[in-house]
Amino acid sequence: MSMVTVKIGEREVQVESGSRLDQALPASAGTGRPVLGAICNNMVVPLSVPVLTDCEVKPLYITDEYGWPIYRSSLCFLLAKAVHELFPGSNFRVRNSIGSGLYCTVEWPDPSTKAVADAIAAIKARMKQDIAADLEVTNELLAYGEAIKLFQRLGQTDKLNLLAHRNPPFVAMTRCGNYCDLGQQPLVTRVGMLKLFDLVPFGDGFVLAVPPSTDPDKILPLPPSEQLFKVYREHIEWGKIVGITTVGELNQAVIEKRADDFVHTVEALHNKKLSNIADAIVARKSVRLVLVSGPSSAGKTTFSKRLVTHLRVNGCKPLLISTDNYFVGDERNPRDENGNLDYEHIEAVDLPRLNHDLLALMAGEPVRMRGVDFKTRSGFDYDYETRLPPNGIIVMEGIHSLNPRLTSEIPADQKFLIFVNALTQLGIDSCNRISTTDTRKIRRMVRDHNFRGRPAIQTLQMWPSIARGEKRWIYPFQHLADAVFNSALDYELAVFKPLATLLLNQIKPWDPEYVEARRLSGILHNFSTMDSERIPGDSILREYIGNSQLSY
Repeated sequence: MSMVTVKIGEREVQVESGSRLDQALPASAGTGRPVLGAICNNMVVPLSVPVLTDCEVKPLYITDEYGWPIYRSSLCFLLAKAVHELFPGSNFRVRNSIGSGLYCTVEWPDPSTKAVADAIAAIKARMKQDIAADLEVTNELLAYGEAIKLFQRLGQTDKLNLLAHRNPPFVAMTRCGNYCDLGQQPLVTRVGMLKLFDLVPFGDGFVLAVPPSTDPDKILPLPPSEQLFKVYREHIEWGKIVGITTVGELNQAVIEKRADDFVHTVEALHNKKLSNIADAIVARKSVRLVLVSGPSSAGKTTFSKRLVTHLRVNGCKPLLISTDNYFVGDERNPRDENGNLDYEHIEAVDLPRLNHDLLALMAGEPVRMRGVDFKTRSGFDYDYETRLPPNGIIVMEGIHSLNPRLTSEIPADQKFLIFVNALTQLGIDSCNRISTTDTRKIRRMVRDHNFRGRPAIQTLQMWPSIARGEKRWIYPFQHLADAVFNSALDYELAVFKPLATLLLNQIKPWDPEYVEARRLSGILHNFSTMDSERIPGDSILREYIGNSQLSY
């Protein structure tokens, strides 16, 4: 029997070719935390994967960037198993994130309050029972026809919908007991590792509460999320009405040439929401400043431009400005703990000058506005004056717009705050969601390539810094918003697929970013391709793929 070398940090282990990876790894860390999976030659894999060649391996724990998703995804799998066994045939869905947990819904056979509470308790008890039994999770390959028959017998139509648009000879499956799922992502090999979780009743469903990677021994209270949750629930109901709630259903619409209607309906929904927000702004007579915030690639810029049009329809004369124009310049810019320039910091904005100019504009005074030369990394005054006309209203977008410090001198009753994010209701299937972060990451990657000449690997290298800035400067203030705009376009990943896949394929196995590239490619693999020519010229999607009717 031939031997292969498994390198774990500075240590090398010799194992027989074909051995399971967990035979070469310790069962737990010095802290007692179990090894959940591993990065093997820059790919996230389950511990059951056979070792066929020499490899470098990093064990993954719940505290790791790629270890924590294994823990949460494994809990989703175990939850789906419990629901399937206790309430067979019910429509179960993992929806959006709330804190570190996930909001889930079930179409209960008895929707009364007591019955739902009893059902949630029963599901939780079944999960704990499986964890106590330390059931094994196995990975296997089934012939395509056998996989179809299995999911037909189990009544898992969401899996059938996905397989209807594929034709591989074999299908990767994950099994625990009699429950099976498509092998979308690595899971733990034994559910006894999943000791800490909770099911918390929430809305008309419940939250699968998961400990965060930063504090893995605690279940934290749910964060305030009323506004976002309301918007997301509306989007869920809208998805049910149009009949496209999973990737398989979207793929079917593409094949049957119904995608045009879906695109037009999605875009019309954006217009309706924009109109409603414009109406709400105008209804508050005191508002003179509209502030638009959101994380990277949420669609803030296009939203703001289209909002300006809707405000004009309401008889307003809007002035659109960006906080980027008030950049203090590299000489005054704050630095992070490593001494690097921190462009995400709120004091990267000239706060006194910004507040002075806003107050002057709102008082009807002429102002020489600020601009920024990003080549020299310095600001300048425009050589002409700007005046806010009668019935004028300022629309300002930027990542700090909801932070009270940004416009501390402007009276609160004169401000209207809007938070923009991409909250898709579309799921890959019932227990595999499409995260807001992944949608934005793919948007940013395509835009960086198209308009900034930046390869995908650089976007992925920058993302951890972007995410840290969002966590510090954006998300703590989202609950202050007067309105939330959902910029998700439930068809967009079908359009992005050929563009993003080409970019991700440039990232090679020896690159550290290959781990993330493979994960994103796996998500896009589920989609049938949609032609970008059918996308309207003023769509938010045009901000990323190009050929927009709007100027940027």
